[in-house]
Formats: sequence, structure tokens, C-alpha cells
Amino acid sequence: MCGILAVLNSTDDSAAMRSRVIALSRRQQHRGPDWSGIHQFHNNFLAHERLAIIDPASGDQPLFNEDKSLVVSVNGEIYNYKALMATILEQRPGRKFATQSDCEVISHLYEIYGEKVASMLDGFFAFVVLDKNTNTFYAARDAIGVTCLYIGWGKDGSVWLSSEMKCLKDECARFQQFPPGHYYSSKTNEFVRWYNPQYLTDFNAKPEVFPTGELDLSVIRTAFEKAVTKRLMSDVPFGVLLSGGLDSSLVASIASRICNEGPDKQMWGRLHSFCIGLEGSPDLAAARKVADFLKTDHHDFTFTVQEGIDAISNVINHIESFDVTTIRASTPMFLMSRKIKALGVKMVLSGEGADEIFGGYMYFHKAPSKEEFHSETVRKIMDLHKYDCARANKSTMAWGVEARVPFLDKEFLEIAMAINPKEKLIDKAGGRIEKYIMRKAFDTPDRPYLPNEVLWRQKEQFSDGVGYSWIDGLKEHADKMVSDQEMTHAGNRFPDNTPRTKEAFWYRTIFEAHFPQRAAMETIPGGPSVACSTPTAALWDAAWAGKEDPSGRSVAAHDSAYGAVEAEPAAKKAKN
Repeated sequence: MCGILAVLNSTDDSAAMRSRVIALSRRQQHRGPDWSGIHQFHNNFLAHERLAIIDPASGDQPLFNEDKSLVVSVNGEIYNYKALMATILEQRPGRKFATQSDCEVISHLYEIYGEKVASMLDGFFAFVVLDKNTNTFYAARDAIGVTCLYIGWGKDGSVWLSSEMKCLKDECARFQQFPPGHYYSSKTNEFVRWYNPQYLTDFNAKPEVFPTGELDLSVIRTAFEKAVTKRLMSDVPFGVLLSGGLDSSLVASIASRICNEGPDKQMWGRLHSFCIGLEGSPDLAAARKVADFLKTDHHDFTFTVQEGIDAISNVINHIESFDVTTIRASTPMFLMSRKIKALGVKMVLSGEGADEIFGGYMYFHKAPSKEEFHSETVRKIMDLHKYDCARANKSTMAWGVEARVPFLDKEFLEIAMAINPKEKLIDKAGGRIEKYIMRKAFDTPDRPYLPNEVLWRQKEQFSDGVGYSWIDGLKEHADKMVSDQEMTHAGNRFPDNTPRTKEAFWYRTIFEAHFPQRAAMETIPGGPSVACSTPTAALWDAAWAGKEDPSGRSVAAHDSAYGAVEAEPAAKKAKN
């Protein structure tokens, strides 16, 4: 990933404006510490901060088509770029590519296929194409919003696009998140959805349509292995984030097999794995067990509650959010990413997305029906760009580390979302714990992917798994920072998206110090949440009313729920 900033149709084409664009782009230089580039065409500016993963030697941006009439600035990775190169050569025999960058294909594809280009790409991306011949532009964002992108409008009618909103906040009269799965064309000045999977079409149907596909565990396993394999495309050292939970452990297991047994095993060598937690945290112990089993080159890091608290303001500035669960989880990820970069690793695989697809959060135990279970998974997937995708992207890119997320592979996602939701329902008493079918798909005793106690480990949200005292410590600190009187009048100070807790109030004040603009506040979602639920699912249990908390321990089904006595671990009760 990288950082892009585009200023289009500005009324100012002066040298001073060029310098201003360069200065604004530097606000996100942490995303691309390897090189900076800018291209100006009259009153249009495309700036780029590069993190070099593919073709580090010659892939600097902005990139061009052969006659340089099209200019593109891209943040992302295009996994099918070699196949697309072949397609381009079929349509334009003799076409010359200036680099071996995976992103160069975008300019050539736009020349040939126009606005269809986004739908041809397999990967995660945010990009802007400037057509010099027509003085028009086209921008697009990947299907789920793995890659961050914001769009803003200047008072002079200019259009601004940026990987992070810190580049827009002082220049745009208004700005917002660029919707995932859409493109924007200056020819119409409208957003158009290019990503139209069946599960989304069915969700929006009146009445809603629910999937009926049969469960085939081998299909799930094969599709996910393929998703991990394609994300190992790299010309630089890489590793895996390993919390010891199911999702990251499966990613690590498959990546480890490929590194140890694949055709490029000698080039890749032993897989690096990384974990962080408070001393004695559940994640550190579980991750070490997985690392020993997989024989990865494992690195575990510890932090203290105070070190996390000291980093909060910096974290909020980077992740550009005041959402409570996002900040809780981003802080340890932010600290870990700095350590990872210090070890010379620039790309990591991570496990985001599985909980949304398979209903892995603890509140899914309370789903009233298979239909509502499925609807909630769709709602969660379509909101990922506001939460986990933003966290994974910005927490790692704060230190120039790219996070790739195999669970959000388009092909895998569409296979998983076509399964009859009855197969995803949770029956803890009967041994069907959360994400049961994903666990069963990789439950292969003859050649196990993971230790059994990890494969069947209960879901831990990242902010819980790093150590339960982390969230407790944040709440205690917020209680000291925010008075009862301030909370009583929270609605007066923050009339929109009013904080419900002292912790949320504290984060909001820090956010406003960094981003005082109303438009910035409006990019952050609100509403009640239980264990990371949407506001709709927060209504599933009347007992949750007024007790909303995004921690997984707020749900009684958690083995370490708030106020619960010690329970038998879920791994012991799960049916094999």
C-alpha cells in the first residue's frame, strides 16, 4: 500500500499550489516512506507516497500508459496483474510496459476498457486516473474497502482524493469516505457501484432473499488456501500477524506450508510471525503454541497499559477515528507494527473479515433466526471499511507496513456468503461454537493445520486477547480524565453521535483536537453496539439495553464474561 493525493480541476495551477500539494501529501508520508512523486497537468495534481512491495527498483509513481496520455496514482496490490498484462497484449500487440509494477496495468486497462477497469481487478486498491486528452478523471475503491480512500470538494469546485483525511481537512469545504465497491467519474460527477455480488443484491431485494447453498467443507478450504497463496506476492520480506486465535492462525498455517513446501521456498525461507500483548495475555500464550507447531520464526512483543495509554493520541491521529473498539484494538496493533518495521518487514498477512463472514462475534450467539444471522453478516461486511479494514490499514501503515487480508478475497467471500446460514448458527451447548464450519473445514487429523486446542479456541476480540486488563485500564484512566459533570452534559458538547461512556468521551476530545472539522466527525459511525454488533443486532436481547459495550466479554456466552464464574473452555466442549 501507499498514500495517494489527487487535486483535480483546481482554479490554481501555480508553483505555490504545487508546493502546497506536496506539503499536504507529506502528512501521509508514513504510508510511503520509500519514494515521493508528483505529476502536474495544468490545474490537476497527482501526488504519491510509495511503499515499495512489488518491483521496488522501477515502480515509482505516478504511472502512465504507453503514450503518457493517462496518468494513474494507485494505492494497493493487483494480484492478477500478470494475467491482465496478457489481456492488454492481446488487445494491443506490441504494447510496452515501463515497469514490472502490478499497478501499471490500470492505465492500460482504462485506455482499452474505460470505466470497466475496476471490475477487472483482483486485489485491494484505491486509485485515480487522469485522462489528459479529455481533461477528465476516474477514481475507484476496492470491493470491501480494504484500502482507505476519502473524497472532498474544495470551495473553488475542485475535487480532492486522498488515502487519509488529514490531507483534506484544511482544504475541503466538505469531505467523506469514498464508498467501497464504487467508482466516481468526472464525466457524470456521480458514484457508480461496480461491485454487485449476489449476497448484496439479495440483501437489498424486497423482500430480502436468503442463500440456500449446500455446505462443502473442501470448497471452503481450497478457496481460502488460494486466497492466502495469492497474497504472498511480494518482492520484499513479509510475515504474518499471529494472535493465536482461529483466523490469524489459519492464515499463518497456510502461509507456512507454502513457504516450507512451495516452489519459492528457498527464496522465502522461514516464515516470520508476530504477536503482541500484555505480560501473560491469552494471545501471547496461544500464539506461541501455534508458532511452535508451525515452526515459524516467532516474535512476541509486550507492552504495558501505561505505554498504550501514552500512545492513544498518536493512534487517534493515525486511524482518524473516535470509535471505541477501533481505538482499543488499534493501539496494540500500532505498537506492534512499529516493532515489525524495525525488523525490516514491510508486508504482513492478517485475519480480518472472518468474524463478519461467519458470524464469529460473541453476540451472534443471540441471533434470533438463521435469516437475521445472515442479514447481520451482510451488514457487518458492508461496514468493514468503517471499522476493521480502517484499523488494519491505518495502524500498520502508520509505520510503513502493509497488511493483507485473505478472508476478504472476493472469490472466497462470495463462496462463503452463498452457504445456507443454518450452517453458521451457533449452538454452544451442542458444541457448535462460533465459526464452526471454518473450523471443521480445517479439521484434518491426518495432516493437521493447527493444534486442536487452537482450532477450537473461543473467539477473542483483538482488544480482549491482548490482555483483559488493557480494556479495564483504559476505562479506569478515562474515569480519571472525564468528570461526572462532563458526562452529564455530554450531549451539549457533542450533540451529534454523543459519547455514551467516559472512555468514548475521552477519545472524542482527542479526536476533535486533531480533526475539529464537522465533516471529520461525520465520517465516524455511531449507535449502540454489543460485542461489536451493528445497532440493529444490539436489539436482539432486551437485557443488553443501556449496557452496550463493544468488548466480547459483554456477552454472557463468553467464557470470561464480565461477572462470570470460570467456565469450561469452549475448546473442550466443541464437537470434532
